[in-house]
Amino acid sequence: MRTPLVPLVLLLSACLGDPPAAPPLAGMIEPLARKEPPDDEAERRALPAGSFTGIRVGDARATLDAMFEEPEGLLVTDVVENSPADAAGVEIGDLLLAAWIGGDSSRALRWPADWRALELDAEPGATVAVTLDRAGDRREASFAVVARVRPAEAPAISRFREEEKVGVVLRTASEVEARSAGLGPGGGAVIVGLTRESPWRPVGLVYGDLIVAVDEADVAHPEVLLQAIRNASSGDALALDVVRDGRERRVDAPVSRRERELTEVSIPLVFSYSRERDTTSTSLLFGLFARTATPAAWKLRLLWLLSFAGGDADRLEELGG
Repeated sequence: MRTPLVPLVLLLSACLGDPPAAPPLAGMIEPLARKEPPDDEAERRALPAGSFTGIRVGDARATLDAMFEEPEGLLVTDVVENSPADAAGVEIGDLLLAAWIGGDSSRALRWPADWRALELDAEPGATVAVTLDRAGDRREASFAVVARVRPAEAPAISRFREEEKVGVVLRTASEVEARSAGLGPGGGAVIVGLTRESPWRPVGLVYGDLIVAVDEADVAHPEVLLQAIRNASSGDALALDVVRDGRERRVDAPVSRRERELTEVSIPLVFSYSRERDTTSTSLLFGLFARTATPAAWKLRLLWLLSFAGGDADRLEELGG
């Protein structure tokens, strides 16, 4: 005989659905002076332009799910006609996996900053070799680079928020900032916002700090740093190489997590459902099961007697020590 508990469990699972989204952290401070990227275009154009390959690259990650993973290779988005890469047979849609200059060691390619750093490092006339993937067929190509006539296009400036473990707002570094710190254009992550309870405040990190490496890995894109934060457990510390006023130093920056708030535990008609604004209420079997949820919290009642409630706080947990 089939137990009536099975359909009840299935019904409860369907009603619970996905957990509500966490609310924004309270106390996030983004100084107005940090809202705009630095006005350093004139300084950028005065920098050495480097060499020209004729290749423009982009993010190789094809799906939204993959955006939280480190890319493997760089997607060729354009090949300039009659350029060195065009003459060598590089095509739009190729995936650049690795490259090297002359007899130098091979470099893995993951972020556009990796390719731009290679173009800047290669002297005009040097031979650049690449390993590429074309529709599953791996091959190699090589070509001699030429001097740029004018500077490359400036990399776009983007902002990123992390509100689960650190409470920080980052932006990509400008080309001037990145190159002065030894990174390719598009690399680096600049702190432009911190929550009041951020665990990075007590260790001395401040607005304007440029993070160039995390756990010995170059921050070729802010996503490198964000991924390291996601992978860290509460109480762990990330080894950050930070540039401030032209000087680099190492900071052991801890990560936390959001506080959990348990608001109520108490032991003291067939179906109803209502939704008003951001509040959803569900009741089954004359109140045998009842659930109310908002984007920030939830309340669950079982068997009329047991009641549980909880949700995400709008702050991060404090770390001891």
